[in-house]
Amino acid sequence: MRVVFMGTPDFAVPTLAALLESRHEVVGVVTQPDRPKGRSGKLQPSPVKEKALEADVPVLQPEKVKDPAFLPELEKLVPDVIVVVAFGQILPESVLNLPKYGCMNVHASLLPKLRGAAPIQWSVIDGDKESGVTIMQMDKGLDTGDILLVEKYTLDPKETGGSLFDKLSGLGGPLLLQALEQAEQGTLSPVPQEHEKHTYAKMLSKALGEIDFTKDAIVIERLIRGLNPWPSAYTHLDGKMLKLWDADVKAQEQTPVAKPGQIVEVGKDYFTVQTGRDLLVIRSLQLEGKKRMDTEAFLRGYSLTEESILS
Repeated sequence: MRVVFMGTPDFAVPTLAALLESRHEVVGVVTQPDRPKGRSGKLQPSPVKEKALEADVPVLQPEKVKDPAFLPELEKLVPDVIVVVAFGQILPESVLNLPKYGCMNVHASLLPKLRGAAPIQWSVIDGDKESGVTIMQMDKGLDTGDILLVEKYTLDPKETGGSLFDKLSGLGGPLLLQALEQAEQGTLSPVPQEHEKHTYAKMLSKALGEIDFTKDAIVIERLIRGLNPWPSAYTHLDGKMLKLWDADVKAQEQTPVAKPGQIVEVGKDYFTVQTGRDLLVIRSLQLEGKKRMDTEAFLRGYSLTEESILS
């Protein structure tokens, strides 16, 4: 097939790589325009653009795919199929209807669960036991198209947003190639989504990471894992931001005396924080201005008492 690939971030790169290594011909890549990055403000190409240039594939970077000037450029590539992975824009019907086999999306959840921008992190935050990748036939809605193929993945008990990202990004390419093979053979069996069962994975923000210790310890622990490595879960200690990178939940039998956020025990390589329900045992952290470290190293250089409050 002649394939046009649309994608932008790191997550999309393994699928593009799988296409480039396959018998299919990637005739063009569409990605977001270069954006300023860092203090210098220097324009930075997307990871997908870097991969495309490395493979000597033509790159298009429309500010908006709804721009009437973009469609003729896309038509010149004569795609049989358009593959979309975390592109970042809603496609108009003129684009959706252009290729013979339509537009196929590689989505990092078990649709209709967790439609939207951040399904990987929200799967961890929500405490899902299972996630996966869905190949979807795109329509004009947001992640509402028919399901073509699904690959499931069972989350590890200590799964983080980062580790799940890596695992699901590796599943997309092989599954997509299966979908393309079946499309050519006419053996795909699209399944409409059960729209009434959908959930939404809203975009992540730094504000989401602020820990509310009145919540249950299990909820906070999942938040810590889900937002690792970005944007991270945080609180404050003595007026400084304290990022929490790893924690365990400890069941609490008796009625708590301490307030939520109060440190109730300081050990050699951990300290324990009262929450709204049960206790949170902190294993790894990062104080503002310092590097990430395990709690044992932190406690060797910081005097922490059972009267300290995280807030």
